Amino acid sequence: MTNFTQVSYFTFGAYFDIGLFKYLLFTIIICFYAVIICANLLLIVVICKNRSLHEPMYIFLCSLFVNELFGSTVLFPFLLVQILSDIHIIYAPFCFLQIYCVFAYATVQFINLSVMSYDRYLAICYPLQYNTRMTYNKVAMLIALTWLFPFIEVAVTISLSSSLQLCGNIINKVYCDNYSIVKLACFDTTVNNIQGLFITCLVVFCPLIVILHTYMRILKVCYSGSKQTRQKALSTCTPHLASLLNFFFGSFFEIVQSRFNMSSVPMMLRIILSIYFLTCQPIFNPLMFGLQMSKIRSLCKSLIFGKM
Repeated sequence: MTNFTQVSYFTFGAYFDIGLFKYLLFTIIICFYAVIICANLLLIVVICKNRSLHEPMYIFLCSLFVNELFGSTVLFPFLLVQILSDIHIIYAPFCFLQIYCVFAYATVQFINLSVMSYDRYLAICYPLQYNTRMTYNKVAMLIALTWLFPFIEVAVTISLSSSLQLCGNIINKVYCDNYSIVKLACFDTTVNNIQGLFITCLVVFCPLIVILHTYMRILKVCYSGSKQTRQKALSTCTPHLASLLNFFFGSFFEIVQSRFNMSSVPMMLRIILSIYFLTCQPIFNPLMFGLQMSKIRSLCKSLIFGKM
C-alpha cells in the first residue's frame, strides 16, 4: 500500500504516441492559444481604455475576459510541453496547483455568467431604476464575490484531496483533475464526496437558480413589453445566452467523463472533450461578444485601424 507521501509524481494515461503528428497538433494548439491571448487582451484594452464602456455590463465582461486569460494560461503552456514530451508526468505539487487553478477558473466563470444575467435582468426589467439598483459599489461587491469565493472554496477542496493516502499515480486525462485524484485513494473518501456534493450544490445550483429566475423575468417583460424592449433584450441577451449554453455543454462532458466509465469512447474524442472544456469559452466569448455588440465592435475597429 502506498500513501500520499510516497506519490511524488503523477502519470497521465490519456496521452498516446502519435508520431510526427504531434508537431502538427502542437502548431494547431499554439495557434489557438495565440488567438485566445490576442482576442481577450484586445477586448480588455478596449473596455479599459474607453470611458464610454465603464458601465456595469462591460465591467462584468472585462472580468470574464480576464478569467479566460487566466484559465487558458493554466492549460495551454502545460499542454504544449506534454505534447512534445515523451514522458507524460507531473510532480504532485504542480498537479494540485493545476487542479486549484482549473477549478477556480470554472467557478469564477459560472458565477460571473450568473452575475451578468442578474445585470441584464435589472437593465431590462427596471430600466428607469437601473442606475440606482446597480451602483458602482454593488458592481465592486459582485466582482469581489465572483473572484474571492471560488479561490477560498477551491482551497478547501484541494486541502482535503492533498491529504488522501493514494494507492496509484496514473491519471487517465491530459491534465490534473480533482476527482481523478480522489479515485486513487486507498481508503474511504466519504468526506471528500460529501464536500464535493455540497460544493457542487453551492457553486452550480445557486448560480443556476439566479440565471433561470432572471431569464424567466426577462421573458415575461419581453412578452408583455414593446417591440423596442424585445429588441433591446435580444441584442444584449443573445451573446450571454450563447456563452451560457457553450459553457454548460463543455462542463457537462467534463463532468460525465470524470464521474463515469468512458472506456468505450475513443481516446481521441475524450481528449478533445477534455480540452474543449477549457478552450470553448476563451475562444468563443471574445468572438461572440465582440461581433454581437456593436459598441465593442466599432471601438475595436477604431483601435486597430484608427491610425491607418
